[in-house]
Amino acid sequence: MRLLDQPNLPFADPAAFSGKLSDRPSSRRTGAFTDNMSLPVHRWFRYSAGFSAEWAESVIKRHALRGTYVFDPFAGSGTTLLAAQSVGVPSAGGENHPFVARIAKAKLRRCGNERLMKAGQRILDDAKVRIRSAPTSTNDLLTKCYSPEALLRLEALKEAYLAQQSGEADDDELLWLSITSILRECSGAGTAQWQYVLPSKTKARVRDPFYAFASRIEMFCADMRYTETRAGRAQSDLRIADSRAAESFADLEGRVGLILTSPPYPNNYDYADATRLEMTFWDEIRGWGELQKVVRHRLVRSCSQHAAAERLALPALLSDPLVAPIAPELAEVCAELETVRETKGGRKTYHTMIAAYFIDLAATWHALRPLCAPGAQVCCVIGDSAPYGVHVPVENWLARLALSAGFSGSRYEKIRDRNLKWKNRKHRVPLQEGNLWLEC
Repeated sequence: MRLLDQPNLPFADPAAFSGKLSDRPSSRRTGAFTDNMSLPVHRWFRYSAGFSAEWAESVIKRHALRGTYVFDPFAGSGTTLLAAQSVGVPSAGGENHPFVARIAKAKLRRCGNERLMKAGQRILDDAKVRIRSAPTSTNDLLTKCYSPEALLRLEALKEAYLAQQSGEADDDELLWLSITSILRECSGAGTAQWQYVLPSKTKARVRDPFYAFASRIEMFCADMRYTETRAGRAQSDLRIADSRAAESFADLEGRVGLILTSPPYPNNYDYADATRLEMTFWDEIRGWGELQKVVRHRLVRSCSQHAAAERLALPALLSDPLVAPIAPELAEVCAELETVRETKGGRKTYHTMIAAYFIDLAATWHALRPLCAPGAQVCCVIGDSAPYGVHVPVENWLARLALSAGFSGSRYEKIRDRNLKWKNRKHRVPLQEGNLWLEC
């Protein structure tokens, strides 16, 4: 059956996930990224490291200053920028994970529905004639994650896409995302809570790649039709840029009225590993060992793999002037972590990771402060941490580093408790998540 002859494909209706959009109660749960999987456009790619788009819209409506930008230095898959776009407020952001930035840029694009449908149909028709007798890939991850039949069809879609690119950036990037976004649902491998792929685990429901691709094109078109009925589109400028580098957004100096963001938490989540399957499929990496040089070295140092790879020296980190406002407490926590790690089998480099993390976030505050217009505010979604059971008061230390960077006031709103269910936990330290507000 041809794609254009399938009006009733699953997920074609923007409201298919959770009832009528107009009747759905607006979420105010800051960290509920799962809510986004019921929202048009946001649902195009599941990126767990995020927050509620409906909550972001409510913050932007209340706090954005007229004539200024909403800004997100850790844009991820584009939640803040999409939320600003949906309420008609201009926005800008940076994301230094190139693959995730490409996903976000694709979600911000729009094109004619008929044109996208026809382009998708051409790829699907071409893919059907490209199927070989056996997959060409010998990559260990791909052969573990897909059946031979699924991998054959995915390879055919990939080859058809590469051959059929039109040169129209909007069309091509949306087609790229339509293939990228089905890779997990077409795999028999399990996925951990934070999107790490688990080849040793299996799942029951696996979709056919051709059917999944057709469904995704239908979804994209339905969602774009829906967004056309909302507020007029505002400018959205997303760049592959480092949050710690002031020059990345020098042109926005004094023009940002609201910074709405969620930086990485210092909880050892490896953002580079979260897209390993997708990057492997598109030949951007050949295996886990390439993540450091391709992606991880670009990111804020919030995981021990990053700290270990850079062979960081704790004395040099603690003497960095950027963390001078918290130096005594930071040194005490890092020293305890350095001692505790010797009693652990993995001997993870949490002691240098924590020090490097706060250096990076301090640099971010210094880079952001010049962007802020008079009266601007910052809302930073953040959680504390306890590697090896040693508590790190993240919200307190980030607030003090922000004040030293020139912000004039801070307050913290606790949103929820974390780490209260002890089963399978490596430590039993209660944690929390909340919003750190800063004033300019």
